[in-house]
Amino acid sequence: MSSYSGRARVFSVRKLISRSVEASVMTKPYYSFQYQKGAFAGLLVLLLPIFFPHLFTPLGHASPSVFSEWNAPKPRHLPLLKGALQRQTSNMQQFDIWSPLADQGWKPCVESIKPPSLPRKSQGYIQVFLDGGLNQQRMGICDAVAVAKILNATLVIPHLEVNPVWKDSSTFTEIFDVNHFIEVLKDEISIVEELPEDYSWSTREYYATAIRATRIKTAPVRASANWYLENVLPVVQSYGIAAIAPFSHRLAFDNLPLDIQRLRCKVNFQALVFVPHIRALGDALISRLQDPPTKTVRLGSEYLQQTTGDKDKQGSGKFVVLHLRFDKDMAAHSACDFGGGKAEKLALAKYRQVIWQGRVLNSQFTDEELRNQGRCPMTPEEIGLLLAGLGFDNSTRLYLASHKVYGGEARIATLRMLFPLMEDKKSLASAEERAKIAGKASLLAALDYYVSMHSDIFISASPGNMHNALVGHRTYENLKTIRPNMALLGQLFLNKSMGWTEFQGAVLEGHNNRQGQIRLKKEKQSIYTYPAPDCMCLAQHK
Repeated sequence: MSSYSGRARVFSVRKLISRSVEASVMTKPYYSFQYQKGAFAGLLVLLLPIFFPHLFTPLGHASPSVFSEWNAPKPRHLPLLKGALQRQTSNMQQFDIWSPLADQGWKPCVESIKPPSLPRKSQGYIQVFLDGGLNQQRMGICDAVAVAKILNATLVIPHLEVNPVWKDSSTFTEIFDVNHFIEVLKDEISIVEELPEDYSWSTREYYATAIRATRIKTAPVRASANWYLENVLPVVQSYGIAAIAPFSHRLAFDNLPLDIQRLRCKVNFQALVFVPHIRALGDALISRLQDPPTKTVRLGSEYLQQTTGDKDKQGSGKFVVLHLRFDKDMAAHSACDFGGGKAEKLALAKYRQVIWQGRVLNSQFTDEELRNQGRCPMTPEEIGLLLAGLGFDNSTRLYLASHKVYGGEARIATLRMLFPLMEDKKSLASAEERAKIAGKASLLAALDYYVSMHSDIFISASPGNMHNALVGHRTYENLKTIRPNMALLGQLFLNKSMGWTEFQGAVLEGHNNRQGQIRLKKEKQSIYTYPAPDCMCLAQHK
């Protein structure tokens, strides 16, 4: 194919897409060139197999095709997508969706019932080694403070293990403001950044080489306060130190003194703040989301912006954060079908075999059964249809909080069609601005967490540690947070005869009471996801 004919074909595709979108969508005059370019790029990837089929054919008997793991997924819900692209949202719908939560009569209560005080003498030192991602480690830090309080011990700043998936070696002090952490908790427990010289031998390497008397490795999941008093305190008293590893999820959520429960929330909601450079970058992203440009021209590391004059819209100056967790790990573990064809199914099945030796509970169910039970994570296309059904129009400022989306730009192309003003860290900040966090999964997650806490509305496409952490934190702050009704949505997406009006009605009805209303914690539920009533109280009470 000549370069001219290739350019002509791409031009014709762009022209075709442009006409199609113009016929279906009421476009806004302030869409910037970068949004159009992003939408075109995603749609072109979807159409590559049609216009350049040779890229998707095997190169030889031993060679896979260029995109062998998955084929560019086509939209799976075309009738709904067509309705969503043609949707018009009334002023009343816009008012309802953007209105903040009303006062629900609850307020934060994290201070001790009796004045906090430090023990006259510390029993010794407590070390913990925390695995998992940022939000799992965050909960572990809160539990570590509580255990130190229970034992009247001094807490060593927790050691964060390198996650085998994200491979981020960031330390506590590189993520969290350690001075603020110590200051907020100074009347509750003693905290040291490093062990004194007499205990400098107590390191991760020391415990990795042999069985050590000072290591506690048998802490049960959700252990009681009494377990720590009976099994850990004697070690601390005998050796002056105890190192607990593993420690994640090692403290019960129930049957603990109220002061301990409130202390856990005080750590989570007050003591743990991110380092200044994360907060500064987060504030810059928030400002750019709240004050969108009509044009964004990048010159080196500088962004020249013109502000929009569309200030009278209900959603003007506001934005939604979408936590889109759709990585390969989640897609494989769910055992659901995501429309990538036979190649994708085989690739995910192989991944399950390698990572979990095929032992995945969902594998015994059909895709339809899993969707009816609400056990399939939503695809970017489906979360886009949900947002459209809830009343968000195509001028919505949408911030995408995610690490890597399985399938890349082709997978999110439909979502971008529905919400062309979708942004992420890379589109809002220059490479220079992102230099300190580049390639560091925990710092990237911290930035997303910070922006999410300052959004007008937060929604997550599927449950997980970040979803749970933000649901709890935003409940504590009384912020609007939409919890997708996964079982309902699974059933709606299985109904291929449903039209847009019926779909939108079902979505609105099914999410009327899932937008941040207080839910009281039940037995065995996480205090970090359900802070009421332990860490919140009715306004007339203390």
